[in-house]
Amino acid sequence: MDLLVINARLITVPAGTDDPGYIERGWMRVEDGRIVALGAGDPPAAAAGEVLDVAGAFVAPGFVSSHSHLFTSGLRGLGVADTLYGWCDSMLGMTAHATAEDIYWSTLHGALDFLANGVTTAYNFTDPLQAWESMVDGRREGTAPLREPAYHTRQADGCLDAGIRFVDSIGMDATAGTDEEIFARFEAAVAHTRAMDPAYALGASIMGQVQWSPRPDAAEIEVEAMRRFGVTNQAHFLESPEAVPLQQSKFRMYADAGALGPDMMFGHFIQTTPEIIAEAAAGGASMSWQPASNGRLASGVALVPEMIEQGMKVGMGLDDQACTDVSDPWQNMRMGIVMQRARTKDPLSMMPERVLRLHTLGSAEIMGVADRVGSLEVGKYADFVVVDPRRPDVGPLWHPVRSYVLACGLRNLTRVYVGGELVSEGGVSTNPRAAEASARLHDSLPRVAERLGRHPH
Repeated sequence: MDLLVINARLITVPAGTDDPGYIERGWMRVEDGRIVALGAGDPPAAAAGEVLDVAGAFVAPGFVSSHSHLFTSGLRGLGVADTLYGWCDSMLGMTAHATAEDIYWSTLHGALDFLANGVTTAYNFTDPLQAWESMVDGRREGTAPLREPAYHTRQADGCLDAGIRFVDSIGMDATAGTDEEIFARFEAAVAHTRAMDPAYALGASIMGQVQWSPRPDAAEIEVEAMRRFGVTNQAHFLESPEAVPLQQSKFRMYADAGALGPDMMFGHFIQTTPEIIAEAAAGGASMSWQPASNGRLASGVALVPEMIEQGMKVGMGLDDQACTDVSDPWQNMRMGIVMQRARTKDPLSMMPERVLRLHTLGSAEIMGVADRVGSLEVGKYADFVVVDPRRPDVGPLWHPVRSYVLACGLRNLTRVYVGGELVSEGGVSTNPRAAEASARLHDSLPRVAERLGRHPH
């Protein structure tokens, strides 16, 4: 589909600069799903295709969530009185009894929810094949049974069917089977993702599990898989305030295994030391910051300005609907700003322009997909949001980009486009599976709770 967007307040977030790339009145041309031209003022003579006159609304890159769990869309409001491990028990104790079809519809629902809220690309941690085990101080036994391979592949299918762009993050479940069985299982999951349309399935990755694995060589297994299959890795790491010395000691496992580098991401990365930050940054590793999730679970505040100062690349994630409840990227950005300013007592420690970049191009960079998404630039996919600052009216736009971050939100989001195609309007999905996803979600998870004898409230 060819599309010409006119009369837009363009926020382009270009690569290679800290400038947000704001154009007060601009245009953008889309052909075959990609941006082919953009500029200020009136466009050159119009070619064939649809014209979208946004009449002064913002047009900005679709948000990129560099840390997400889309299967959790039906598990909001659980574990509210708990920190990480208790919350995991309340949530993943439910999915431990879900079927492959249950998890498909949950993932589809979660992906459509992200799209409706302006998130067009997600790094998606799938619920692993090894069912959840309760943790004590971040350790687990690793003896839970394995589910069928379809439990993973149907989650990837749910992302594809929703029309969200995604990196598929796969647990290695390195306590189940021999090493070669583990690698073979992982290879099959990666092959399933790589056989999908590469315009949507942007890559495969490892869900790093060293933090809670009982295997002393868990990092070596993951690094071998990174090299053998050409995938990245993102580990939930140094997240919870419990058993901090134990968690910190496991950083050495990743470092000694040779994991530190551009293909290694640390999710959360809160309970750090200056030495850990310096070594991770020097090695080229990056981090994904989830401020809304970190606050909801009382995990703490990551030292993001200090990490950036050390040269570490940082992206932002919405984590999951079960621990942010509303997958709202504007809320996530504002929480990030206020947490850092409250911690440092310095307003310059996190400015709106920076946090916007972290939740768009910065996230795409750490995921390895910045050549395709994350900004409005010629050659990239035309994934964008239309945000009207007059509905409701946020007042004069003294500094438009700052008003976009600080004063706008889901209430102003009117349209979401992926590849120049409308995927949501007024919060309502255009996907033909949306109604069924909602009906299935409301039916399947309460049935799981009933089988477990749990009251959903």
